[in-house]
Amino acid sequence: MGFFDGLLGSRAAEFDSGSAATNSIELTKRHSQVSLTKQQAATGHLRVNLNWRMRTSDIGGPQRESLLRHPFKALKPPEVMGHSQSMVNVDLDLGCLYELMDGTKGVVQPLGNYLGDVNAPPYIKLSGDDRFGSASGEDIYVNLDHRDQIKRLLVFVYIYDQTPAFDRTHAIVTLYPSNGPRIEIHLDERHPQARSCAVVMIENVKGELVVRREVKFVYGFQAELDRLYGWGLQWGRGYKSKV
Repeated sequence: MGFFDGLLGSRAAEFDSGSAATNSIELTKRHSQVSLTKQQAATGHLRVNLNWRMRTSDIGGPQRESLLRHPFKALKPPEVMGHSQSMVNVDLDLGCLYELMDGTKGVVQPLGNYLGDVNAPPYIKLSGDDRFGSASGEDIYVNLDHRDQIKRLLVFVYIYDQTPAFDRTHAIVTLYPSNGPRIEIHLDERHPQARSCAVVMIENVKGELVVRREVKFVYGFQAELDRLYGWGLQWGRGYKSKV
C-alpha cells in the first residue's frame, strides 16, 4: 500500500465512524447524508450551530508572508476569526423551516422574533441572534425526544440587509447530537450574489432520522427557499429590532 493510499483509506474510515481525533463527520457532495438513528443519536437535544469568519481581504487586505516559507498559503485566502462591527458590517442568520406530522408548518428565525419552543410544538428553539460573528455563533436546539412528531426540518442561512455576500464569508453549520460525532456542513461554494442557502435537511423517514446535506444557494430570501422545497407558507417583509 502506498503513502497516499493510506491517507485515502484513513479519510474513508473517518466518514463512516467519526474521527477519534476530531470526533466529527463532514457531509460533502459525495457523502451527503448520515442517520442519527443508526448513530444512536436520535434522542435528547440536537444543537445546530452557525459559525462564520470573514476573509481578511475584505477587512484590510492580507498580510504579506514569504511564499517560500508557506508555499500552500498562496492557494487559500487567509481568514480571521475575530472582528468587530467597526471593521465590517456582516450579519448571517440561522433559521429553520419545520413541518410536523400533524401538518403544522412554520419557521424559527430571528426576523419577526419567531424563536420557537423546545418543550412544546414545534420543539425547536433559537437561542439568540449573533450579529457580529462571535466565536460562539448562533444556535438552534431541536428536542429529538419528540422526533415522532417531526416530519422534516430544513436548516438554512440567510444574509440580513446591507451585508456582504456569501463569497466574502466562510460559514460552517455544525450539528451536535446528544451522542456520537458532530456533523459539519461547510458553505464554501462561491455564490457572490446569493442571499440565502438551504444547508441541511433533517427528515423522519419511516421512523429513521436522516440528516442530508443540501447546500443550495438562492438569490432571494425565505420565500424562494419555501418554493424550492414546497413548504407553502405566506411571507412578508421582516425587520430586526435595533441593538
